[in-house]
Amino acid sequence: MKIYWALAVFAFVVLGAAAVWMGGLNQDEGWYLYAANMVAEGQVPYRDFFFTQGPVMPWVYSAFAGIWKTWGLLGARVFTLGLGVLGIVLAMGLARRLAPDGQKGAAGLIVLFLLGCNLYHLYYVAIPKTYALASLFVLAGFFLATFDSVFCALGAGILFTFAAGTRISLGAILPVVGFGLLLSRRWRALFGFFLGCFGALALVYGPFLCDAGAREGLLAAQQYHAARGGFDLVWTVGSVSRLVRWYLPVFIVLGLGGVGLIKSKSRVEVEQRSADSTVRLGTSTSAILLWGFFAVFAVQMLAPFPYEDYQVPVMGVLAVYAAVNFVSFGMTSEHRSIGASEQVWMVLLVLGLCFANSFGSPLLEKWMTNGQDRFWSLKKEKCELAQLRDVAKRIEALDPDGKTIFTQDLYLAIEMDRTVPRGLEMGPFAMLTDAEWQKMLTETAPDECAVAALSGYSFAICPPKCDERPVVQQMDYWAFLKKNFELVGREEAFGQNATPLLILKRK
Repeated sequence: MKIYWALAVFAFVVLGAAAVWMGGLNQDEGWYLYAANMVAEGQVPYRDFFFTQGPVMPWVYSAFAGIWKTWGLLGARVFTLGLGVLGIVLAMGLARRLAPDGQKGAAGLIVLFLLGCNLYHLYYVAIPKTYALASLFVLAGFFLATFDSVFCALGAGILFTFAAGTRISLGAILPVVGFGLLLSRRWRALFGFFLGCFGALALVYGPFLCDAGAREGLLAAQQYHAARGGFDLVWTVGSVSRLVRWYLPVFIVLGLGGVGLIKSKSRVEVEQRSADSTVRLGTSTSAILLWGFFAVFAVQMLAPFPYEDYQVPVMGVLAVYAAVNFVSFGMTSEHRSIGASEQVWMVLLVLGLCFANSFGSPLLEKWMTNGQDRFWSLKKEKCELAQLRDVAKRIEALDPDGKTIFTQDLYLAIEMDRTVPRGLEMGPFAMLTDAEWQKMLTETAPDECAVAALSGYSFAICPPKCDERPVVQQMDYWAFLKKNFELVGREEAFGQNATPLLILKRK
């Protein structure tokens, strides 16, 4: 099996490098990193700046802010992918813990293929969003839950709560695991689990609840999520369809493993064979993985516009469940284990599925082209990250050693290690009233910034509903800006979804 491990590692290195360097820019990268920078400077989320997710990610990332201050967005992506790799390693370890004897190596290898050789998964655990860190906490929590120890249950409760403090929707895992412990009547573990949960909740959210200003901002962040409203059935169904496409090998392996379990004449015997290394939560640890996945999946699908990438933090959980069931395929009292030749064919099947899925991924085309003009493909001259670095150098030449920049494309501010005027900490999702925007454009920006860099996202989104701002109002804002700034450059097809970037200098 060594050759398959080598192939998996080789594919991971190639795909991981592609995800880091070629992966398209995402507006969220900028404001997540910017929040971490502000925490590193001693500012408090919700009180000193608006932030819509839990506080754990800016806390953790603030300790490593020197990475992107030195190496820009590339450094942040490499660091984030490192967290994603730790999550994949934990998923492999979890699969080995849950798989039957004799199948542990195959289960770990299959998880490596399903996650480490999936271009979509690697991209979303490489860009600095909540996904890599949240996935790491979730998988670490489940890994600890496989040990029959009250201290491990305590640690699992802490880690699951940190996951919820990173991405709030992951809080759905807490009642699922707690209910599983209750059903299994493991009272000491249940006590340790809830002690860990409540202790971590006090640590994560207690300081904000005790601070009136932070408490008000935290409540406003939840109102921000609720205010978007609406429901689009076509979008929701499309989200599930795209999720299946991106993780097709996981769902195929899941289906094959499910068929094997249905046909198995002795599922109880299979579970008993791994009882020495697993903890029963309800019926089994594997079952709680599945219920935990579905709990988070359901919560996130209730969002007005449930983007499929919301599910990335729990796809490792589903991959582990699928792999464990798959390697248990056909294990009955007459056929107690899968032979070496059968293991090879199973691994080869997953290898082929994963390689084909990543090589044929639409992401590759998206990263190399900007769509099509009638008959002709619009090829990118360089990848978006390289373009960002070049644009940052051009702006730096206009304002050498400057400290601020007026922009809503915060990945540009991160690349240049600059601040933006207060109120723009969330980039295109900045919560400013019309009066505040007018003051920003006529007073704050001219006073604080020598240059401005504005893409198609600027002034376009009207939070919290996130619908499009009336075009007349957008034009008014541009008119205010032009009184103090003049156009000195233009970059076509810049950043997320390739909009023009206008570079302006103070008159």
